[in-house]
Amino acid sequence: MKKSKTSFFCQHCGYMSPKWLGKCPSCNGWNCFAEELVSQADSGSRAEMQFDGKPIAVSDIPAEEGERTLTGIAEIDRVLGGGIVHGSAILIGGEPGIGKSTLMLQMMKNLAVTGRKVLYVSGEESAHQIKLRSNRIGAAAPDLLVLVEVSLEKILEQIKKINPAIVVIDSIQTVYSGDLMSAPGSVGQVREASSRLILSAKKNGIPMFLVGHVTKDGSIAGPKVLEHMVDTVLYFEGDSGHAYRIIRSIKNRFGPTNEIGVFEMRDKGLTEVPNPSAFFLAERPQNAPGSVVVASLEGTRPILVEIQALASVSNLGMPRRTAIGVDHNRVSLLVAVLDKICGLHLGGSDIFINVAGGVRVEEPAVDLGVVAAMASSFLDRPVDARTVILGEVGLTGEVRAVSQMELRVKEASRLGFNRCIVPRTNMASLPQTAKMEICAISSLKELLENLF
Repeated sequence: MKKSKTSFFCQHCGYMSPKWLGKCPSCNGWNCFAEELVSQADSGSRAEMQFDGKPIAVSDIPAEEGERTLTGIAEIDRVLGGGIVHGSAILIGGEPGIGKSTLMLQMMKNLAVTGRKVLYVSGEESAHQIKLRSNRIGAAAPDLLVLVEVSLEKILEQIKKINPAIVVIDSIQTVYSGDLMSAPGSVGQVREASSRLILSAKKNGIPMFLVGHVTKDGSIAGPKVLEHMVDTVLYFEGDSGHAYRIIRSIKNRFGPTNEIGVFEMRDKGLTEVPNPSAFFLAERPQNAPGSVVVASLEGTRPILVEIQALASVSNLGMPRRTAIGVDHNRVSLLVAVLDKICGLHLGGSDIFINVAGGVRVEEPAVDLGVVAAMASSFLDRPVDARTVILGEVGLTGEVRAVSQMELRVKEASRLGFNRCIVPRTNMASLPQTAKMEICAISSLKELLENLF
């Protein structure tokens, strides 16, 4: 009989302890330990979890990256850095119902029609349900094989038997191993299943997509080590109030990180958005106070988005500060700088900031746009509709340089904008163009002088 023992695992990060703890020493989470029965793996399982490698000189290792496999979806290929790398493990997570399974079926169908045998493993839906979805989105193909199974050992057996070109596991939280006594979805099961599946991908050179659930705070459920084990981590972003969906690469060993792909959800599935800037600016109002366009850099792609601000007199003792799509703390900082440096007394006003379209921008290059939008709303004076504003704002009111300014200006020029307000220190790296008027500033006071 297998020897079993009891251990306590943190349900947030996977930290193991021989006894129950109130606070996790790894992630500092409270009341997150759960007792799980674990058993020692037999010799057969241990043999499967070995590479049987031998030391080799680094100079003798082949340096060719190899040809990447194109998915047939340009936005996915962009996020992955040019396509799927041979033998890579890719983790994709997102909210329930956001379109993860739909996108995987569309991608597998594109690969199957090229003659590749692909395997879609589902532990959440029946084969009949998958067939109904494939009929709706047109994802039927003879070489697209569907396996409804949750046993890790049987899944590995079928992968070895079929030897597919690409495998999708939907989802990793439903897969369980018979070597462990804990329930499917627990930290131990997720760690065991993912490690053996990833090892199988590396040994056999089969790219593998692992679909993961997310927790209430938006992170992928299971141990944090799961994100360290895979080669690429993709997050599916979006909400039910908007038709767009964004795939963002948080980690990528074979390409740039923070790259995004933009999709639109339709009745036939997910459709690529080749021009996200025009998509996000399609419903922008003209000559409205508080509306400003900024160029945000997502990975290697510049995207123009509209920042809207509303400043109104507050009847509350503590005015409200609401920020959607930008960092709330950053907005509070910029309000204080406007009040102190520029003399715009916003302390008695409710301030609401929103990035139109529901997209979220994190980089400090949009600081100047947020400041311009708040000043425009407070003074009730619109900003020129053909102007793009870029720059980082410091605590003393200075405007600092931002990266990749040339890419941002080219994107603005391509969409028909004829004026760009940039930090003065970025002028040396900008090419001279007749289509774009470049206005260089070094402080917030110069910004207000050039805007109004």
